[in-house]
Amino acid sequence: MSNTELVLKVKEAIVKDVGRAIARIDPNDMVHAGLESGDIVLIEGKRSTPVKILPSYPNDRDKGIIQIDGITRENAIVGIDEKVLIHKTTIRKATKIKLKPVTKSSSLIKADDAKYIGSLINGLPVSNGDKIKATLFGSGSIYYTISSTVPDGVVLIHPDTSIQLESSKQNEVKSNKITYEDIGGLGNQVQRIREMIELPLKYPEIFERLGVEPPKGVFLYGPPGTGKTLIVRAVAQETDAYFINISGPEIMGKYYGESEARVRNIFAEAQSHAPSIIFIDEIDAIAPKREDMGGEKQVEKRVVAQLLSLMDGLESRGKVIVIGATNIPNSIDPALRRPGRFDREISISIPDKKGRLEILHIHTRGIPLSEDVDMSKIADITHGFVGADLEALAREAAMTALRKILPRINFELSEIPYELLMQLEVTMDNFLDAMKEVEPSAIREVFVEVPDVKWEDVGGLDEIKQALKETVEWPLKYAELFKKTDTNPPKGIILYGKPGTGKTYLAKALASESGVNFISVKGPQILNRFIGESEKGVRELFRLAKQSAPTILFLDEIDSLAPRRRNDGVESGVIDRVISQFLTEMDGIEELKGVTVLAATNRIDRIDPALLRSGRFDLMFEVPLPDLSTREMIFKIHTKNMPLKESVSLNALAEKTDNMTGADIQFICQKAKMVAIRELIDKKVDSETIEIIITEEHFEHAIQVVSNQATNRQN
Repeated sequence: MSNTELVLKVKEAIVKDVGRAIARIDPNDMVHAGLESGDIVLIEGKRSTPVKILPSYPNDRDKGIIQIDGITRENAIVGIDEKVLIHKTTIRKATKIKLKPVTKSSSLIKADDAKYIGSLINGLPVSNGDKIKATLFGSGSIYYTISSTVPDGVVLIHPDTSIQLESSKQNEVKSNKITYEDIGGLGNQVQRIREMIELPLKYPEIFERLGVEPPKGVFLYGPPGTGKTLIVRAVAQETDAYFINISGPEIMGKYYGESEARVRNIFAEAQSHAPSIIFIDEIDAIAPKREDMGGEKQVEKRVVAQLLSLMDGLESRGKVIVIGATNIPNSIDPALRRPGRFDREISISIPDKKGRLEILHIHTRGIPLSEDVDMSKIADITHGFVGADLEALAREAAMTALRKILPRINFELSEIPYELLMQLEVTMDNFLDAMKEVEPSAIREVFVEVPDVKWEDVGGLDEIKQALKETVEWPLKYAELFKKTDTNPPKGIILYGKPGTGKTYLAKALASESGVNFISVKGPQILNRFIGESEKGVRELFRLAKQSAPTILFLDEIDSLAPRRRNDGVESGVIDRVISQFLTEMDGIEELKGVTVLAATNRIDRIDPALLRSGRFDLMFEVPLPDLSTREMIFKIHTKNMPLKESVSLNALAEKTDNMTGADIQFICQKAKMVAIRELIDKKVDSETIEIIITEEHFEHAIQVVSNQATNRQN
């Protein structure tokens, strides 16, 4: 081997290199082969294809690998972990190339759009027979095959290259291929699935040498939209295995024995085309727990039994791997969830910040982003978003930008000119607008629209505000410090005090300022007349909160949900069981990670003492009646946009409202405005021309109203 040749092992490309014909290798390997960054090299697998060489990132060095994307792997006809030879090659500028559509989306592009396609693939090194990818604005990718080049050999597409688009017959056009680079934030899970599937299919001799049976099944579970089906489609296409996709309804038949026969036929088809993968999506629909089925569900019971015997019966199923996927794993028949049937269970969880960033990069590949777009910040504020939510967010941001050019579109034309599309840019504001439209699907049923309340809108209470920040914001902003010092933030905070002192208002401000998911709970929505349902509601609530962490779980008026239990030995029913469930969820064997429970009450004496100990509600804060300076601050907040007479003294108003709460002061400000409006209406003045002024008399009237109401309540 000359010093210009290298043999390296193939690995997946990083997300941002996809579709750019880039290969990344160790800088030491580049020196060894006499290569420089930006050189064009040939990758030789079962076929040769040109790529541009770049140095790999520090984490991927000293491993003897080359990182190339799915298209380059397809062009070179190699798989991941296979060896390829790379060497430098000569390259010339392309004067003309012809492109033939490969996928359905590319067949929809018209021949006169060649100039636009050329701008998308400018700078790519190609050779005859290569497949290339161009990423359109917000609508995915289009694929073409290079059918001819002038001159022959390895050429570089540049702005002066003449691009010709050939037509393709409908039956030649295929659907887009999914590769491992299309999956973000699930690197560990994909690696574990590949071990289970690729090794037995590609290298069965390894298992024969070890004297063990290869794994036969993988069970994927996790919330909807996290990428279960996407992973399986990528694995099927990357391994080139025969792929059979099953959905529940197509198996069920109306005649006796027909459903079981269909299951047998599917396994027989898979065995005849081995190696093959059978994918059962939403497996809970065809294999639920048999003990939960009534006597009328005999067909479902027989289908489950047939599935069990085929997966682990007397006959070997050979090189057939079964993958099941569901978002409700506990509803599956337990007999399926054992080695020999589903050998490995893999949780596909909601992505963390790093995973969200990868997913956002994948879904914004074809979007012309403005310079002000900060993907890291978007990943920061999208807590609880699954892959499908982030895809919807990117699409919605693109649609928001597209609306700007709608007035300039001639709707008599059949399509939008690409020159107009090329002027589009998606800005950070477009993404922030899209955030208002897209909710995290994991907590959609309990998602609360957080009001726009800031810390400065809450008068006084500085000590409590600081404690709330430390509990919720610090573990997110300074996660590394908490990890290094092995510090766990408090699990629960309880705010208590007289009605109207601002307990709920503090919760709103915390939810708005921290940017985490916010779940608000009202007692009646948990309590249920059926035995076990109320406790189940509490479990489900905490499960959703943990699933979409970081989350604030806000329990307003907690005294109605967790009152003191009776000590006379008399069972008080559902409330006792609900309290017990709360206690175990907050400080049980299962760790409550990433969830802060915030509670508010004006009757702290009525709450069960077991909840008020450290480890459950660690911090307890009394929200006091506002003092003079705090009342003045609250008046300042609520009169910020009021047209006040210059002589109105907020300090004097604060002095007159001794023993009043923040809610009373807010009402006084509202009432003063209503009194002023009533005066103008009584005078029958023109509301458009008159200037409204709020005076001391208006406030005096409002304060008197509040004082009278307080007196009446005491009586």
